[in-house]
Amino acid sequence: MSNKQLVEQKYVPHVVEVRERLKSSPALQTLLDPNVDPALVEGFLIQLNSLGVYMTEPVDGWIRRAGEATVKMGLKDVGEKLITHAKHEEGHHLMMIEDTKSLVARWNAKRGPQLDATALLNQVPTQAMVEYRKIHEDTIVGPMPAAQVAIEYEIENLSVVFAPGLMEQAKRVCGEDIMEAMSFVKEHAEIDVGHTALNEVMLGKLLTQVPEKAEVIGKTGALALDIYLRFMGDCVERAQGLLKPAAAA
Repeated sequence: MSNKQLVEQKYVPHVVEVRERLKSSPALQTLLDPNVDPALVEGFLIQLNSLGVYMTEPVDGWIRRAGEATVKMGLKDVGEKLITHAKHEEGHHLMMIEDTKSLVARWNAKRGPQLDATALLNQVPTQAMVEYRKIHEDTIVGPMPAAQVAIEYEIENLSVVFAPGLMEQAKRVCGEDIMEAMSFVKEHAEIDVGHTALNEVMLGKLLTQVPEKAEVIGKTGALALDIYLRFMGDCVERAQGLLKPAAAA
């Protein structure tokens, strides 16, 4: 059986319901609505990047530590691939910081209320953000650290599935030049195609070596995606909060 078939058969049934939510989420439907307020899209991008730093900065460390723990439990091949993959994730949060600053400057030039990039980057994390860190830490020290592969698979696949539509919507309602402030989203829409293919290979290998762990691996991926979708809902909600003072004025 090929990696793809193995993943489809043993893994996907555990995540299919959460993946469907990407299409049915009211928050994301609002964001991608053809008649959306452009300020909401800009506000979402500001929140996605500023809040996203908290979730993205530790990623390379998580993947490396999960890889080391996976090697220790005897799954050398998958563990070493994770350690190598970790290097590709270093410093990605810096793009989010730059995009936040660019998006805020753009907002302040033509909208109110005036926003402060530093304050946005130091916002209190939402419940979903805290849970996102927790699932990584729990997986690393848990009985199946290799389930980190499933977390990567779902989150990077989300970039591949969701980011192109988000970029199209942003260009359509905010203008082509918005792309200058979307380096993180743009890069991940491109590179995560390759990463998702690699994750599928790792996942297939993992399911071949520990088929009895398919459920725990699948449930880890499903929970990570569920948390991330809730985080994106938080970003829409906080973006709506940015618009309220303008409406009241």
